[in-house]
Amino acid sequence: MPNSNINIIIEKNVPFVKGLLDDYATVRYLAPEEITPKAVADADGMIIRTRTFCNQELLGKSDCKFIATATIGTDHIDLDWCRSRGITVVNAPGCNAPAVAQYVFGSIMQTINRPLAGHTIGIVGVGHVGSIVERWARALDMKVLRCDPPRQRAEGGDDWCDLATIAREADIITFHTPLTKEGPDATYHLVDADFLASLRRMPILINSARGAIVDTPALVEAIDSGYVGPVVMDCWENEPDINPELLRRCAIATPHIAGYSRDGKVRASQIAVDALTTFFMLPRVTVDAPMPKAVARVVSAPGIAESYDPTVDSDALKASPADFETLRNTYSLREEASDGKID
Repeated sequence: MPNSNINIIIEKNVPFVKGLLDDYATVRYLAPEEITPKAVADADGMIIRTRTFCNQELLGKSDCKFIATATIGTDHIDLDWCRSRGITVVNAPGCNAPAVAQYVFGSIMQTINRPLAGHTIGIVGVGHVGSIVERWARALDMKVLRCDPPRQRAEGGDDWCDLATIAREADIITFHTPLTKEGPDATYHLVDADFLASLRRMPILINSARGAIVDTPALVEAIDSGYVGPVVMDCWENEPDINPELLRRCAIATPHIAGYSRDGKVRASQIAVDALTTFFMLPRVTVDAPMPKAVARVVSAPGIAESYDPTVDSDALKASPADFETLRNTYSLREEASDGKID
């Protein structure tokens, strides 16, 4: 019999976890819109995704003690408020990094009709995702520019550059930063009118990080003004109500699925479940899926192109932007890129 003293809410779109905890706790599986202040009033813990905003409005009258988000980001969680209430918050850093890197290179392959060797890629944010992008890019004989001020301050060294250098020299610019609004490294509207006007090579611009790092009207104007080349957008401001003007102008436009690989979802779900069972001292359980394979050390250009073609997902969103959430929630999880010999 489940332990009726522990009440858990699991967002029903978190994959591979249904039934795992039902023998040990009282578990409710709810859609994001069903996770309301009333629903969480008696919740002790939750496993969620980015569509559940955890803040005082949701949890102010709840006794919730634990939140696991099966995502890398936490900008849907008011961390300061949760900390003030003694709520433990756990995320899944790096869980979908290989899938996002696959998305980046799959998109590049669809927008450049020539070998990647010799092209300059600017990587803004060199964490879990950016580090894989860097490794694969170097293996493909691309020139890499790295911009990550927090890492640069912490590690030192000469192999870093500023955003101005990337704007001036990069043929491709890909963003892999968290969304932050304060401090010297704030990323909110990092891609603004000034940055876009400073671009010198009409680069491919890829956002598979967070929607609000891009100033949407400024990007629309920059595309029309010829400052930027093909634009690839997976993360949007005001999701799921995305800007139709930007959608029409994007070379590739997808419904926030860059990280949606089967392996990535398995990693995220297992991290979330492990954290919850540890917190509540429940037996460990294993998600209902094969364990992920090793992340590809390097990839080949043909291998990337074969592993994922983002234009299929782009065509679906452009045909029916009102179905953003449906396309995202019913996405057929893809396999990550295989380790490949460089040609």
